[in-house]
Amino acid sequence: MSYIGVDLHTTQVTVCYLKSLEEYRFKQYRLDEIEIFLSSLKATDELAVEATGNARWLVNLVSERVRRVVVVNPREFEVVKRSVKKTDKRDALNLARFLAVDMLPQVRVKSELAEAVSRINETRNKLVGLKTSLLNKIHALAVSRGWKLKKESLSSQKGLAKVMEYEWTAMEKLEMEIIGEQINALKQSIKRLDEAIGKFSTELAGFENLITVTGIGARSAGILLSVIGEVKDFETESKLASYFGIVPRVSNSNERVQHGRITKRGNKMGRTTLVQCTLVAIRYSPYLKNYYEQVKQRRGHGKAKIAAARKYLGIIYNTLKNNWVFEDFNNFVLAE
Repeated sequence: MSYIGVDLHTTQVTVCYLKSLEEYRFKQYRLDEIEIFLSSLKATDELAVEATGNARWLVNLVSERVRRVVVVNPREFEVVKRSVKKTDKRDALNLARFLAVDMLPQVRVKSELAEAVSRINETRNKLVGLKTSLLNKIHALAVSRGWKLKKESLSSQKGLAKVMEYEWTAMEKLEMEIIGEQINALKQSIKRLDEAIGKFSTELAGFENLITVTGIGARSAGILLSVIGEVKDFETESKLASYFGIVPRVSNSNERVQHGRITKRGNKMGRTTLVQCTLVAIRYSPYLKNYYEQVKQRRGHGKAKIAAARKYLGIIYNTLKNNWVFEDFNNFVLAE
């Protein structure tokens, strides 16, 4: 049996084959020699690789050939990140040694479909951000000419066309026309992505359960499921809340315990979507609305919003864990 540390790059891999803490050897393979590396693996081996852009590709190749594959979180594996002697061989050796004592911080490997939906959502968010920056540019041009203009009016095609009719200079008119063309193209692309997200999200496990929860539509269900992956990976709803980054920071030293703001360590897109869905659900669910109002009276709107989102995520967790389908979510009536 060997513990194998792999330092993966886009052109080659550096591999450390560890038999014991002091008995090891190194080997480098070009990616076009990957079959030679695969032939060196045994069914009793364990392998560790850092989560990089092509880590999934390697995991798919080796997962059936070894006993266990560990995908390492590079942000938490400080031994590699803070090493003063950072070489490919040293990184591979550290991975192998810590794998041997089972002390590597792992990342979850989600399904290819879940990752694909997540990537499409990220692309959509970038396009939305670009569209917003272009709309802000139009607003800034109007303000510079002393014209009063609300940003909200630019969100519609009619409002955008109206601004184009203002008395711009020739240079400004050219700029406005180009910006308008780009905004319209972005809107079309975003619409296509929304359709794709809705389509592919239906294939994710748990989709039919989540869309019966008030506040969750096809796109938001896809985002939440792509972030969660397999709900069985989380022993409790508290662990899922920690994964989403909506649990408070805790500092415990000597006899002093201090709780701070939420960690925000999780996926930002998932956390934002969760809060947005919660705000919709609060309007219709008496249970969530009462909980939100109670916390709001004591701690204000901001903290009440996050507390309600934490409660809402607990419902999502149990819905997926227990395969619930709601007939009437607002009154917590399950379908028979």
